[in-house]
Amino acid sequence: MAENPRSALIVDDERDIRELLVLTLGRMGLRTETAATVAAARAMLARDHFDLCLTDMRLPDGSGMELIQELAAHHPETPVAMITAHGNQEAAVEALKAGAFDFVSKPVDLNVLRGLVRQALELGELRRSDDARARGRYGLDSLGGDSEPMQALRRTIAKVARSQAPVHITGESGTGKELVARTIHAESGRAAGPFVPVNCGAIPAELMESEFFGHKKGSFTGAHADKTGLFQAAEGGTLFLDEIAELPLPMQVKLLRAIQEKSVRPVGAQAEVPVDARLLSATHKDLAALVADGRFRHDLYYRINVIELPVPPLRERGGDLDQLAGDILARLAGAQGRTPPQLEADALAALHAYPFPGNVRELENVLERAMAMADGDRISVADLHLPNAAAAASAPRAVTPPATTIPAPTTDPRQLNPFDTASSRLPEFIEQMERDAIQQALQENRYNKTRTAAALGITFRALRYKLKKLGID
Repeated sequence: MAENPRSALIVDDERDIRELLVLTLGRMGLRTETAATVAAARAMLARDHFDLCLTDMRLPDGSGMELIQELAAHHPETPVAMITAHGNQEAAVEALKAGAFDFVSKPVDLNVLRGLVRQALELGELRRSDDARARGRYGLDSLGGDSEPMQALRRTIAKVARSQAPVHITGESGTGKELVARTIHAESGRAAGPFVPVNCGAIPAELMESEFFGHKKGSFTGAHADKTGLFQAAEGGTLFLDEIAELPLPMQVKLLRAIQEKSVRPVGAQAEVPVDARLLSATHKDLAALVADGRFRHDLYYRINVIELPVPPLRERGGDLDQLAGDILARLAGAQGRTPPQLEADALAALHAYPFPGNVRELENVLERAMAMADGDRISVADLHLPNAAAAASAPRAVTPPATTIPAPTTDPRQLNPFDTASSRLPEFIEQMERDAIQQALQENRYNKTRTAAALGITFRALRYKLKKLGID
């Protein structure tokens, strides 16, 4: 029996557009159904399954945005693309935020449409496959940790991987922004295509245009052969621009055009070359602040920041440190062909007490160094070489708060004066009680600030403020 052909739902009130799309998709082997209204499309979605949906923005009885939201909520396995009027970038961006896979502008470029359809179908196959994403090195499972921030991050990645929308990944240095970008790529319909990472801060300004867009032989001194640019190298896949805040303003203008037009002009070429690469970007800097200071273009900022994806720092990831440390030691040991060493109790306590300003990257460096310094198969606190590690690890896990003695009433008029000595004792007394409570909570929670804040019933930010105010290291 012949396999059932894949199907597409086309929603547009213009008969010519419907016929063009039916003809094009039919030649690609798809069975097509058409609707001219939101109501008709809903009726078809209720009674049939579709592998793809193409919908116009404006319909007689509503908006295509309604269908995008409905499909995202009730049929997440069906990729949907928006058909927009030429130049209506705002509508396209809103569609991507609502859950659209991609968009195509009128008049419809059939080559662009065919590429979009192929990727949408690949994404659908990927979602249905039991061994999808190869469950490999960069799948969702590669993001270690079961804390709520990491679970939320994985849920968001699974959602944004379904679309073609540009994603801007934010977070402190060392949190794993490139790993997040690779995971988005691995979970997307572009997983079979290339993943091209670029450190924007490492490319000399005078070579940026050639690196990004390529060049033709003889276009400048030293151009001895044609060169393929990074956009072309990422064709059919994902281009990841790390540290995008380092791009100089002239290059930002050219990058914006490449993103909007989906084409690039190699240096020395006479014509533009169409490119099909999804754009992901990242930085540890505050792009909004750079825009306000005039150091980053606001139009590029809004174009790359359709979806913002923050990566939590290690200190806010609850109890993930134990699992991360174990995974890192196992990986390092596997590369060296040895049995993973074990962290002694004092070493583990010291890791929990340390704030890790360099996040997961610093944790990896600390453990790799400790493995090299350790004697045998156990890592002690001395092997870690962390600041104040020995003192933190040797601190008692629980401390009984010292008894507080309230001064006995006195008849000394100087002490009864509310503006004299007694009035200064109360703030000091309260401050000491607060310090004792915080120190005890820190020790009971092994110096994990997130758990300490929760135990004290205050926010993490409030705890940081009090630690600074009270001089608690």
